[in-house]
Amino acid sequence: MTEPLPPSQRKLGTGMMILAWVAGLLLAAYWFSSVEERQRNPNQRPASSQLGNAVEVRLEPNRQGHYLLSGQINRKAVTLLVDTGASFVAVPAALADELGLPRGRQFMVDTANGTAEGYATRLQTLQLGDILLHDVEAGIVPGMAGEEVLLGMSALRQLDFRSQGGDLLLRQYQ
Repeated sequence: MTEPLPPSQRKLGTGMMILAWVAGLLLAAYWFSSVEERQRNPNQRPASSQLGNAVEVRLEPNRQGHYLLSGQINRKAVTLLVDTGASFVAVPAALADELGLPRGRQFMVDTANGTAEGYATRLQTLQLGDILLHDVEAGIVPGMAGEEVLLGMSALRQLDFRSQGGDLLLRQYQ
């Protein structure tokens, strides 16, 4: 017959079991959050291809049918939402401050929530996969919620874009 463990060893065993459960729950939460983020933004690493004298980036829609992608503004990571209804690239004010974007002339902008003030700025570089745009007109919009940058027509007009089989193809000619 085996002798029962002393109380100090039982406490250690119980503590180790609790620690293992907590670690397992944290790992599961991390895994589920990354799955959720991939569903929200299926283009975290947009697929790029070279087609003769053009670079093409293929974007998949998320579950809501929106085209989100991870990109860069002035070599800093951002999340972009393709918005063909936006006249320019619109950057939320808090994100613009993080990116160090200068505020230029003030102007009024019409948004889904009404009229708001904005500030003109220019993006030295805007990267979408292997597509690199230079000196892009943009606006800093203080009333804009969230951290997603609206990828508007000031950038999109420099590209050919079309829908194919549900995906959005962006093409830049060199």
